[in-house]
Amino acid sequence: MSAIEIHAVARQFGELKALDGVDLAIGQGEFFSLLGPSGCGKTTLLNIIAGFLAPSAGRVAIGGRDITALPPHQRDIGMVFQNYALFPHLNVFDNVAYGLRVRKSGGDAIRKRVGDMLDLVRLSELGHRMPHQLSGGQQQRVAIARALAISPQVLLLDEPLSNLDAKLRKEMQAELRRMQRDVGITTVMVTHDQEEALGLSDRIGILGRGRLQQVGTPLQLYRQPANRFVAEFVGQANLIAARREANGGYAALHHAGASQAPLHLLPAHGSADEALFLLRPERIRLAPGGAAAPAINAASGIVRDAGYTGAGIHITVALAGHGELAVDAPESAFAAIPAPGSPVQLSWSAQDLVPLPPEAGAAGSAA
Repeated sequence: MSAIEIHAVARQFGELKALDGVDLAIGQGEFFSLLGPSGCGKTTLLNIIAGFLAPSAGRVAIGGRDITALPPHQRDIGMVFQNYALFPHLNVFDNVAYGLRVRKSGGDAIRKRVGDMLDLVRLSELGHRMPHQLSGGQQQRVAIARALAISPQVLLLDEPLSNLDAKLRKEMQAELRRMQRDVGITTVMVTHDQEEALGLSDRIGILGRGRLQQVGTPLQLYRQPANRFVAEFVGQANLIAARREANGGYAALHHAGASQAPLHLLPAHGSADEALFLLRPERIRLAPGGAAAPAINAASGIVRDAGYTGAGIHITVALAGHGELAVDAPESAFAAIPAPGSPVQLSWSAQDLVPLPPEAGAAGSAA
């Protein structure tokens, strides 16, 4: 049995259809993230699971029990809000104990449970402190401890790391995943941070225009996107529109008015007469210009822009008649960051050309 089941859930706000028939099953103990652009419906869906919003249609079940009409406090969920929502007049211990006291737990049981939760979040020595005496990361951990103290079936996280600086956010990602695994609780997180979702999640649901565009593991979403929307949203994407040639390969479509020689592609898979191929920046091999590039799965170009990222060099290469390709190259590819105007050669393997569904290529453009 799935921990959370969402059946044909829709939500209207006047004329706006925020959610349009969402079906989703989240497994027991799974860390599941909802990811998508602003206004895609991910927070609306989280609030429907939490009970803060009622669906216009459809139903929600937790542990096989239909909770669609239940108020939030009867749903057996814990929630961590974006701003943590700690009670400023209560110390850490009392913040964590709050839900237990509402449920009329005994004093000894409260002390033991709060102690266990503070141990889990590594704040056992700070029970006496007030929220304003804590760092952002510590406040976030207190909010998680409070949500888990009542032993809910499901933990909901609404942008839990967005208020932290970049370094602390990285540290807290590891802490959050450790805590979730230690407790084994089913967790649903809403985030706009792709790196955060990819690094933390067992599976991710990509929402766009009120619908689930794809559900899969981080690797599946990145390497095998279901459509153009997912390909462009997850990571960086080079999209190359092409037409089948007589030899079974493809020729990339020129930009309007271009007269340069065709860019020949030979993908590992592809059968449509017209196709749109995804080529990830890190899959492109790049070398300084010199000899002519091979005729297939390669191109010559000119550096338009380049910058050091710490992990390598990000380069934008202009191809004559075929737009631009983004390339992520290792430092070792160049003695120095290539200057704008430098000639370069690009190449990639047939397996790196990922065909997208025909409907995604209908309005395709050159790279």
